[in-house]
Amino acid sequence: MSEPAYNIRHFAALAATVRHGSVTRAARAVNLTQPALTQAIARLEADLGCALFERGASGMTPTEPARLLAPRAEAAIAHVGSPRVTGTQVRAFLALARSGSYAGAAEATGLSAASLHRAVADLAVALGQRLVDKRGRSILLTPQGERRARGFGLAMAELRSGLAEVAAWQGKAAGRIVVGAMPLSRARWLPETILRFHAAHPGVGIAVVEGSHAELAGPLRDGEIDLMLGALREAGLLEDLQQEPVFEDRPQLVMRAGHPLLGEAQPMGQRLADFPWVLPARDTPLRQYWEAMMRSAGAEPPPVEIECGSVLTVRQLLLGSDALTLLSPAQLAVELEAGVLATLPTPAPVLRRIGITTRTGWRPTAPQAAFVDLLRAVAGGGFA
Repeated sequence: MSEPAYNIRHFAALAATVRHGSVTRAARAVNLTQPALTQAIARLEADLGCALFERGASGMTPTEPARLLAPRAEAAIAHVGSPRVTGTQVRAFLALARSGSYAGAAEATGLSAASLHRAVADLAVALGQRLVDKRGRSILLTPQGERRARGFGLAMAELRSGLAEVAAWQGKAAGRIVVGAMPLSRARWLPETILRFHAAHPGVGIAVVEGSHAELAGPLRDGEIDLMLGALREAGLLEDLQQEPVFEDRPQLVMRAGHPLLGEAQPMGQRLADFPWVLPARDTPLRQYWEAMMRSAGAEPPPVEIECGSVLTVRQLLLGSDALTLLSPAQLAVELEAGVLATLPTPAPVLRRIGITTRTGWRPTAPQAAFVDLLRAVAGGGFA
């Protein structure tokens, strides 16, 4: 998703005027002339279609839209980190950071590669930092560039939220929720929540980004997605993310119908080790639970020759072989109901915590907060 070129100076003018209550003091705070600050606020009011201040002899009194937008603007400016940065530079650099090349950034934004080169070069000069290193036709962000990209992404997330809150105040159907969905959440929990939420909030857009924890954690930290759903990690590894357990999942052994194990009362560890396994990568909770299960059942975990996190691919591998996996029955409900796959209880209990992960300090908009509340309600109602 390409970011719009928000005018950072306009939002800085708004935030300063709300904070100081005076055009004179606000202009001094953001290093603008009074006419320039007044014009910036007027342009922002025109763009939003509403008054942000009541002008009077006592100063500038913020209206409700200004009070909604100002905290978001303050947070965005703090994330940008420099008054010399322009909205055009932010847009260009974020597009470059997310696509990995000037050609990709040009396609995402519709700007020419020359314009993007110039904007990123001007940004580097304004910040006094080298932001990118060229590697053939692609680019790599420097450590400073990575920090700036994350800050810019979070700034844009704050401005999007602020503008959505103003639009909601105006009675306009607005706002968008971007959900990062790990495999288990996509089975029943998230779809049921989306159906209920859309019925109650038809004007709010919802985008689902599928991926593993490793694929989604970066975009969550960068402000590209708003929340992430799925298996929770050890809290000590996620200092900048906040996790909320919502329900517990009980994975089972899954195999094809007619599998040799189905005729055995309770297969134990060594018997389970006789068959090939299809499991996600070693650093995932499910893989770790499987290893603990095998040891508890009296066998050392065998080598996993096929690592796969895609439920669709795992399903086909199970149907065509005697391979086993460990999954929640909800993820393969259609196949289990059709009788082409079957489950057995695990020889040792396997429980994994499923929940919601957000950025530490995240301030959801009203629709986002309602969506999170509904996620809790749906899981509590047994639909997970």
